[in-house]
Amino acid sequence: GNGLHSIILKLPIPPHREGRKMNSASVMLTMLARVLAIDNGKGITPPMGWRSWNLYGPNVTQPLIMRIMDGMTARKRLVDGKLTSLCDLGYCDIGLDDNWQICGHSPKYNYTFHDDDGFPIVNTERFPDMVSMTNHAHSLGLTAGWYLNNCICKDHCGNNARPETDEKCYVGDVGALVEFGFDSVKIDGCSHQSDIDVWARLLSVSGKNVLIENCNNGNARPNDTWCPFNTYRTSGDIHANYGKMIQNLGSTFHYTALNLSRPGCWAFPDMLEVGCKDGNGGKQDPGLSAGENRVHFGAWCVVSSPLTLSHDVNNDTVMDKIWPIIANPEAIQVNQAYAGYAGGPFKNSTDFLTLIADGKDEYQYPTWSYLYKPLAWDGKRVAVLMINSSNSTKSLCLDFKEIPGFDCEKACTVRDIWARKDIGLFNVNFTVDVSSHDAAFIVVSS
Repeated sequence: GNGLHSIILKLPIPPHREGRKMNSASVMLTMLARVLAIDNGKGITPPMGWRSWNLYGPNVTQPLIMRIMDGMTARKRLVDGKLTSLCDLGYCDIGLDDNWQICGHSPKYNYTFHDDDGFPIVNTERFPDMVSMTNHAHSLGLTAGWYLNNCICKDHCGNNARPETDEKCYVGDVGALVEFGFDSVKIDGCSHQSDIDVWARLLSVSGKNVLIENCNNGNARPNDTWCPFNTYRTSGDIHANYGKMIQNLGSTFHYTALNLSRPGCWAFPDMLEVGCKDGNGGKQDPGLSAGENRVHFGAWCVVSSPLTLSHDVNNDTVMDKIWPIIANPEAIQVNQAYAGYAGGPFKNSTDFLTLIADGKDEYQYPTWSYLYKPLAWDGKRVAVLMINSSNSTKSLCLDFKEIPGFDCEKACTVRDIWARKDIGLFNVNFTVDVSSHDAAFIVVSS
């Protein structure tokens, strides 16, 4: 029926395998049929930070991640006349992605990247001291993110022939996360450990509040009452090309329309590719133009996506080019605002063009499209992103009465987010020329 069935399991956390003695402990796991929601106080606004996969893929080391941490807190560029770091702007969670493990088999249970007790085996040549790395993050005022559930999407912990072995893997992973001092975790989708309720329950009783990113784990998506994670992927992996970026953006629309993207449970179309030319995707990552970066960042802001950077924050050439976009405080304010709706489309052209994702996946998309997000509960302020996906400059007209829930009684003020200045008062509509693969980003106030 609808009753919840509880089983109390006391499973030992085995000593970890980095040569340091771990205090003996046990984790009491209450296995419930469903974890209705996770009350960890995380993700009240869309999370912001950095993660390694898009640019570096499996080529990660502890020194690299620690240098990124330093770069995230370096105050080298100005915002409103003040030297400002990425973390000052809110990008404070630094995530290590895949390939910290030793992939391979453990003989007894045919585990991979885990020992026979279910504890993950760290590649100490790449990551000699996880605790030192997370301590470094904390000393800088950052939080440290981890990655669990497989090894390069081919090695998995647990054994379908012996389901009871899976619990050792869950418990070992959560025990390691707590011991190493991580603050957030990306739980990927390619593994036998596919029960997101078990992950959420274990983390909730671990004694540590951890932000949970559900990356297609078990293909789990929230509903009105169930969301045992703080963010959830709505798409496949993104790449640094316009067609794939737009395709991923569209994956959020179903969830925002149903109000399933909300505080503590945000729809996530994957990490940002701003500044990631020639990244981990090879030919699929030709890079985005300045205009395409504006579309990308503006769209992620207006649909309340987590803002997870993935470029080389220590490359001054890249940082100087993209700083006006990723460090725009008004764009970030749009992303962090919530007034009952996470944001989504409301109007598009009736003519379509062909976009190509990943060099081969062709699909039809409107030549221009408008997204909106309310910024005030009284309906008097709204952000609008006007995207031109065509191959030429277009004159785009926004009719104020077509913005859902917005009423321009007499005249409305239009503010340009990219330029950070008021444009003026407009009575009925607003028209702007938008270059190919670019977007106007405005706030309209009545």
